Amino acid sequence: MGVYLDACATAPPATTVLEAMARAQDEAWANPSSLHGFGLAAAERLERSRMAIARELGCEPSAITFCSGGTEAAQSAILGVTAPLKPGRLVLSAVEHPAVVAAARRLQRQGWELALLPVDRQGRVDLGALELLLEPPTRLVSVIWGQSEVGTLQPIEAIGRRCRAAGVLFHTDAVQVVGHRPIDLAALPVDLFSFTAHKLQGPRGIGALVASSELPFTPLLDGGGQEGGRRGGTEAVALAAGFAAALTLTGQRLAAHRGDPIQPHRDQLLEQLLARPGIELTGSPTERLPHHISLLVSSERGEPLSGRRLVEALWREGFAVSSGTACSRGQASASPVLLAMGVEPQRAASALRISLGPWLTDQDLIGFTAALGRAQRAVAAA
Repeated sequence: MGVYLDACATAPPATTVLEAMARAQDEAWANPSSLHGFGLAAAERLERSRMAIARELGCEPSAITFCSGGTEAAQSAILGVTAPLKPGRLVLSAVEHPAVVAAARRLQRQGWELALLPVDRQGRVDLGALELLLEPPTRLVSVIWGQSEVGTLQPIEAIGRRCRAAGVLFHTDAVQVVGHRPIDLAALPVDLFSFTAHKLQGPRGIGALVASSELPFTPLLDGGGQEGGRRGGTEAVALAAGFAAALTLTGQRLAAHRGDPIQPHRDQLLEQLLARPGIELTGSPTERLPHHISLLVSSERGEPLSGRRLVEALWREGFAVSSGTACSRGQASASPVLLAMGVEPQRAASALRISLGPWLTDQDLIGFTAALGRAQRAVAAA
């Protein structure tokens, strides 16, 4: 067994989550659309889960559409809200998740114009450029809240206010943020909000889109009218129960510690890592996810090292980390996110991501900095 430091890819399910799913599977296994007693029990469990999630996020339960994960939630947001509209312009940040980019490319094939919002060296969007792009024919803006590769947090409130003033719809991919900070959607100028369960110790296979039930919307998956007509298919009641349990658990943790309790451990580890030669932080040093560390790694002589080889070397040391988003497996080229931030291609290929979670102890992190030093030397010598 090793030490798992790849929370941004997925998080191990919490015990309370597994227990909630087991109870739901045992007690509410039926189809929630059925009208007999078994179906009604499943429908009640599904709606109780929806209500629990709504309480944690500060939104109406009717605004929540369950789907298969963050990819479907984000693509449903973009494709569902644009389907009733005439083609116009879609604005994305230059550091979006591949799922959002894929949805944008589909709209391009349907006659939409795509504009990319530039970012600075820390991955923060240019608000001045946004204001220019909010002119007609822009109809939708999509900006990731917490960037999965470099950890940078975007100024969502400022972006949303500008979109509201211009009469432009705004979507944010909040997959990496939910569970790591308190969220009150009633106070956020956001029209479409997508997130998933498995990043916060919930189950894989379920995510959610939050959007007002009054917003015109065409479902990505049509069918039997489930989820208020916004997503066809029999709902996964046990997964929804696990989703609710995970979000409730993170809410309790944030309230008890007045923030993410993993951040002090992250800060201490980051300080140790930056004291090593050949280590450079990427993303914003202050406006970033509280559990996230992203680095560019060089040899002690200053030569960029392969991030993929470093991941392999660190696993031999007993630590599981990542060299970028887990949704780009098999891509050996430099990260488009880092390239958009102005990082040179050879340097961008030396990226390393360490992301922490509440299952870790101080003891787990002891030895990681020394292990990275050994990995640097091993990769440099290969």
